[in-house]
Amino acid sequence: MTHQPLRLGTRRSRLAMAQSGQVADAVSQVTGRPVELVEITTYGDVSREALAQIGGTGVFVTALRDALLKGEVDFAVHSLKDLPTSQPEELTLAAVPEREDPRDVIVARDALKLTDLPRGARIGTGSPRRMAQLNAYARGHGLDIETVAIRGNVDTRIRFVRDGELDAVVLAAAGLRRIGRIDEVTDFLSVDTVLPAPGQGALAIECTAGNADLVAALGELDDPFTRVAVTAERSLLAALEAGCSAPVGALADLLADGQIVKEMRLRGVVGTTDGTRMVQLSTTGPVPETHDQALALGRELATEMLAQGAAGLMGERAQ
Repeated sequence: MTHQPLRLGTRRSRLAMAQSGQVADAVSQVTGRPVELVEITTYGDVSREALAQIGGTGVFVTALRDALLKGEVDFAVHSLKDLPTSQPEELTLAAVPEREDPRDVIVARDALKLTDLPRGARIGTGSPRRMAQLNAYARGHGLDIETVAIRGNVDTRIRFVRDGELDAVVLAAAGLRRIGRIDEVTDFLSVDTVLPAPGQGALAIECTAGNADLVAALGELDDPFTRVAVTAERSLLAALEAGCSAPVGALADLLADGQIVKEMRLRGVVGTTDGTRMVQLSTTGPVPETHDQALALGRELATEMLAQGAAGLMGERAQ
């Protein structure tokens, strides 16, 4: 077996490097080959414009995919929620490892929880999805909050709170856990309060479709339950014709009886960013056994949501 290093393409952010490093260790174990990280700067990393204005979170993916297609790297690691729902024919999603905690969290001043924030509290997030659901929750529970659009990495966002510019920020639990900062969380938001982005907490390992040996090796890291769950979530997103930055939340839960997984529940939500109008539905059925079954589950729920007026609530459509 050759010991030539495999080249892993990754964004340069602290979070991307951390999660790519974890994948690199796992790939080394299954292949017996060293893995070197190749840092790639994406347009989303250098632009300070709002994500919705520059094409949504897909702008974090294009440069990595270009590097794969040019043969500059052998495989790439993405946050799955950043992946556009369309998959280039030349590339394949070789593995979706076991998912981390998909929930959103609050990092607030004075260790406050969401419901303890003072009247007029300013909460920072770059996500229309989070804005929509936080504002809807606030309206329903008598909270007086203001959601503020922000950009920046985890350090930048938390610094807004530490410097007193914001009372709190909303982040993904998975990202904070991967960089060892989960202890800074002051409140874990129930998925009944804020439904996460489709694929949130999961990673995507992508390589060229023609590299059969690498596809097979990376496939050792695939978690079948995570795979069908995120496939259903992303199918919902695609069927709604919504971009990654649209105010769409989705989560597929695997429902177990003891140690035996019995069913899967798929929930979806679409709302206006001010929280005044929401469409939130769910469906429960057998755990999909095939990719096509998972796709069908997402499409079915999307059809129901569209019938309830979901299309009119999305400000950002896929390009």
